[in-house]
Amino acid sequence: MDSETHNMQTKQQLEDIKQVVSDVLHMAKTQGATQAEASMSKVQGIAVSARMQEVENIEFTNDGGLGISVYVGKHKGSASTSDLSKAALALTVQKAIEIAKHTEEDDCNGLADEALMATHIPDCDLYHPIALDTEQGLALALAAEAAALDYDAKITNSDGASYNANIGCRVYGNSHGLIAGFPSTRYNLSCVVLSQSDDDMQRDYAYSVSRLSDHITDPASIGKEAAYNAISRLDAHKISTGKFPVVFDRQVAASLFGHLVGAISGGSLFRKSSFLLDSIGTQILPEWLSIDERPHVKQALASSPFDNEGARTQDMQIVSGGILQHYLLTSYSARKMGLTSNGHAGGIHNMYISSNTPDQATLLKQMGTGLLVTELMGQGVNGVTGDYSRGAAGFWVENGVIQYPVHEITIAGNLKDMLMNITAIAADIETRGSIQSGSVLISEMQIAGN
Repeated sequence: MDSETHNMQTKQQLEDIKQVVSDVLHMAKTQGATQAEASMSKVQGIAVSARMQEVENIEFTNDGGLGISVYVGKHKGSASTSDLSKAALALTVQKAIEIAKHTEEDDCNGLADEALMATHIPDCDLYHPIALDTEQGLALALAAEAAALDYDAKITNSDGASYNANIGCRVYGNSHGLIAGFPSTRYNLSCVVLSQSDDDMQRDYAYSVSRLSDHITDPASIGKEAAYNAISRLDAHKISTGKFPVVFDRQVAASLFGHLVGAISGGSLFRKSSFLLDSIGTQILPEWLSIDERPHVKQALASSPFDNEGARTQDMQIVSGGILQHYLLTSYSARKMGLTSNGHAGGIHNMYISSNTPDQATLLKQMGTGLLVTELMGQGVNGVTGDYSRGAAGFWVENGVIQYPVHEITIAGNLKDMLMNITAIAADIETRGSIQSGSVLISEMQIAGN
């Protein structure tokens, strides 16, 4: 199928979905809803995997679903369906109305304010469709795994390689009159292998994800990276307990800022379950550090012209000079706090953490002796107090040079202190998620080893 035909079909599919959303909103109004909102998605995709150079799994998906929330006064009811027949849609609306009539009244219920709606829908260039070809997908997965298995005799087994491609549309509409949507694509290739040295076995992986299929890292490089990562973990040591500087590798650094996102999100704040209550205008990070959100970056994985409530997304400087400028609010949390939503229903959209160091090698030299963390385990984070304690693995560093892998350790601190004690961030930005950060150096944490 040529691109022009594909684009025409996609345009028609978007119009069809918009009509369904419009129809259910009309049903809700005629059944007594004072306000209503609905979202619908349709996704086609393939998922293929191979293990030890044999095909393990082939899946085709053609999924769709609709969710609706209705408001009867200040009572809210929600329902969803994957059956998109007219009868099923009518029943879904009916159930949402019935649920609303039995829920508690809440003055903060309702759509996001009409003035916040996304009246202009910028093109974020998220749609780059290709033919969903399982043979091509399997060839990529097999090539990645083959490169890993051939890398070194220490690669003795595989947990497989997989390729996923998804092409879809999303439409949101509400009774303010907004009905908007856009198509998007996402492609992913990954490989997981096991290494062995005597009785020691280690597992590691590599992956690539993009809106464009031809921007996926080539399979040989993914396989080699997975193999290198797995081998580098062999013959790990334990280390002594003490306080040391810690570098969070870029692949785990995003989790550090993920805790910050949770702490400044409206849901945590109005429930008084955040370690950053009443922090607007206060110093929460070093003066040199800023955090920006850019929702409309073309082809980025977390770009979106509007949030899950139809509120427009916009560029924001969340932290400037280390000082918190904005909370991340939905319409409900904003009303609870006497504030205004700023387009964060559904999460953040491309959060960029500033850097002050060229690369991780420079960061390790700056650290001198300490721990490079490449893996975190467990859920030992208290969002209310900020207390942080997680299992970790990585590498011991002396004089800025990696000496050996380490495992079975725990790193601990308090997130307030950890954030303020960030002394450097490298420019080796991790781009495969909604939070984009380089490796992070924290001046001191408690490490529990032997």
